[in-house]
Amino acid sequence: MEQFKTYALMTGLTLLFIWFGNMIAGEMGMVMAFLAAAGMNFYAYYYSDKQVLKHYNAIAVTSKDAKGLYDIVFRLTKEADLPMPALYIIPDAQPNAFATGRNYEHAAVAVTEGLLNLLNENEIEAVIAHELSHIKRYDMLIGTVAATIAGAIATLANMAMFTGGLSSRDEGKGVNPILMMVIMFVMPMAATLIQMTISRNREFIADEGSAKMTKHPEWLQSALLKLENYAINGTIMPQANEETAHMFIINPFAGKIFPFKQLFKTHPSTEERIEKLEVLKSISHNV
Repeated sequence: MEQFKTYALMTGLTLLFIWFGNMIAGEMGMVMAFLAAAGMNFYAYYYSDKQVLKHYNAIAVTSKDAKGLYDIVFRLTKEADLPMPALYIIPDAQPNAFATGRNYEHAAVAVTEGLLNLLNENEIEAVIAHELSHIKRYDMLIGTVAATIAGAIATLANMAMFTGGLSSRDEGKGVNPILMMVIMFVMPMAATLIQMTISRNREFIADEGSAKMTKHPEWLQSALLKLENYAINGTIMPQANEETAHMFIINPFAGKIFPFKQLFKTHPSTEERIEKLEVLKSISHNV
């Protein structure tokens, strides 16, 4: 069911992109958008995980290299009924983690050295369980595709702005300035908001998955507080970019101030996440 939902959402985002291409340049724009979307989805499906791991200089580790971490991941995969994912450590001081990959058999979990240094074993287990919950629901794939399509729509809007946009469709009639404004500004914003909403909702679900997997919601609560405090007061990860920020358990840009920060944030607030985990903790104690 989760795989079906993921592919359905991917299809919906692709159709949105194709419709946008049609609005910009008619049938030719629609065909070009379809070909571009097919190419982007193919690349995102097969190669996005390798690209993001390379971008963050992630180093593959085995049980010989990081036995304690490996044992935690191995134990949790058994609990979640998942194959053992590839395990990576990112040589960066900012404590953070993410999951990537296209399916259960081609999944990877990456944690930073900073996370291993900051958190205790229980908190690390809770973070790993959170990332495995993303893998269980195919979140890493849909997040990548959503970011790719949102970026493509923004690029298409910029191209249309510089090339006259709707001129080929409205030959002899002139371009409707209101429609042009909607297409050039509202569509990219809508695509970005869809991407952010997907990311925020799935963080809540992965938090719940972590709590159920470890049976200790308080472990993730403690981990999130430590990660958030460091992200706000510490240094920003040098390689971090907006395209991949939604993948991390804590936004690597949490310490930066952006205009309309609440509207375009990739993660729910840590306070909201801890409150929801508190409800789960109360339920588990009453069972």
